[in-house]
Amino acid sequence: MDIIHRATATEHSRLSQVRLVVDRLTLVKRRWRGVAEDGREFGFDLSEPLTDGTTFFASDAALYVIAQKYEPVLELSVGDSSLREGTRAARLGWLIGNLHFQIEIADDVVRVVDDPAVRQLFEREGFAFTPCKRIFHPISGGHQH
Repeated sequence: MDIIHRATATEHSRLSQVRLVVDRLTLVKRRWRGVAEDGREFGFDLSEPLTDGTTFFASDAALYVIAQKYEPVLELSVGDSSLREGTRAARLGWLIGNLHFQIEIADDVVRVVDDPAVRQLFEREGFAFTPCKRIFHPISGGHQH
């Protein structure tokens, strides 16, 4: 098993890539273990967590890259005419924040983890949403449990 302490430089950019698929909640940790798609095992003892797309190891034959798993999310279109009204959009942000859920703002959508409490909130408030699976990159820096 190879022990990883930090991301690595990608000067070997012509090498093939081997993914290590991992969920978002594991990525926020500094100590964890994983197995790449080619079966190579890694132990992570990091000073800073890694992120989706980060190269963390290079062999003579390949670059090893973090690939975050898709997860169930709910998407709300920011282009939706009902959310263009400032007070309604502000209310949406306040309601999600009041439940202590993180959000991602990407292009013209707001994403939040698919959770029964969030679904119930959106249905009660009349917010149109689409359930789907995406790589979820929530805005960081806020309160987290």
